[in-house]
Amino acid sequence: MMSADGKIPTDGGGGLGQNPFGALSAAGLPVAPKSVLEQAAAKAGGAKPAEKNRGRVDIRRETGNRGGKTVTVIDGFVGIGLPEKEQLAKKIRGACGCGGTVKDGAIEIQGDQREKIAQILTAAGFRPVFAGG
Repeated sequence: MMSADGKIPTDGGGGLGQNPFGALSAAGLPVAPKSVLEQAAAKAGGAKPAEKNRGRVDIRRETGNRGGKTVTVIDGFVGIGLPEKEQLAKKIRGACGCGGTVKDGAIEIQGDQREKIAQILTAAGFRPVFAGG
């Protein structure tokens, strides 16, 4: 494969000329159970169905120790990990068009956004309850 001048060509060479998997067929293979097919379809859709009741969460408005700024705090999550809280906080921030963070197991969103947050949490399967003033 070396050229006459002793160099190895680097143009990538020719193709294989055939598809090595072209002769294979699905004949004789078992059919996947419906549950496997449904799970694959759900993953392909990208949206997993929300659980009906993921528990009560408290939504409260705070202004104390924040220089007079209003912050909406969501806490009381049970059985939800930090990565899922951060994902939920990102979704809420995007819907409300404001900043926020996850601190000490609670989601803090800037401004008084309780109504929008309650809608998002209800859609995610939580039962939001307005607490405090």
